Amino acid sequence: MTTDRTRQFEAAALPHLDAAWNLARWLLRDDQLAEDAVQEAYLRAFRFFDGLRGESARPWLLGIVRNACFDWMRQNRQLADQVEFDELRDSETAMESAGTGSAVPAAGGDPARQWELRAQGERINAAIDALPPVYREVVVLRELEEMRYEDIARIAGVPLGTVMSRLSRARALLRESLRDDRPGGQGNRGDHGDHRDEGGRTHHGNV
Repeated sequence: MTTDRTRQFEAAALPHLDAAWNLARWLLRDDQLAEDAVQEAYLRAFRFFDGLRGESARPWLLGIVRNACFDWMRQNRQLADQVEFDELRDSETAMESAGTGSAVPAAGGDPARQWELRAQGERINAAIDALPPVYREVVVLRELEEMRYEDIARIAGVPLGTVMSRLSRARALLRESLRDDRPGGQGNRGDHGDHRDEGGRTHHGNV
C-alpha cells in the first residue's frame, strides 16, 4: 500500500532520477556501479525524507548520491589522487557536446562535420573522465547539469570558494588535456621548426 509519505517522496525525488544516474555514472565510470549507487542513495533519501523541509529536493538528493559514490570509492581505494577546467577557455558550446551521449550540435547534414563533432564530443568526454573525482563532479554539476554554484557547494559539502577554485582548476586541466590531444598538440611545443626529409632524417631549424 502506497502511503502519503511514499507518494510525496516519489513526487520530489523521481524527477531527478536521470540527473542522479548521470552524476553517479560520471563519478564511478561504470553503469552497474552507478545504478547500485543511485539505488542506495534513494533508499537513504527515503529514510531521511522527513528532514527535507523547505529545501530544493534536487541538490539535497544529488548530495546523497554524491556521498554514496564517494563512499564506494573510499572503500575501494579510488580516492588516492585528489588534486585541485577556466572553461574550455570560455567554450560552453563545446561543453554542451560532452553530455551523456547525444548532445552534439547539428552539423547541417554534412557527414564530415558530423564525424568531426562526434570525435570532438568523445575527446571532451574522455578529458572529463580523466579528471580526479573532486574536479569531475564540479564539472558535471556545473556544465552538464547546469546547477548553481551554491547548489554545487551544498552537494559537495564544501564552501562556495572551494567550488570556484576546483572548477577553475578543473577547466584548466581540461583545456590542457584537449590541447595536448589535438594533432600536433604536444609535438608543436619547442620543436623550433624541426622537420624530416624524405629519408626520415631530422633537420633542426634552430641549432
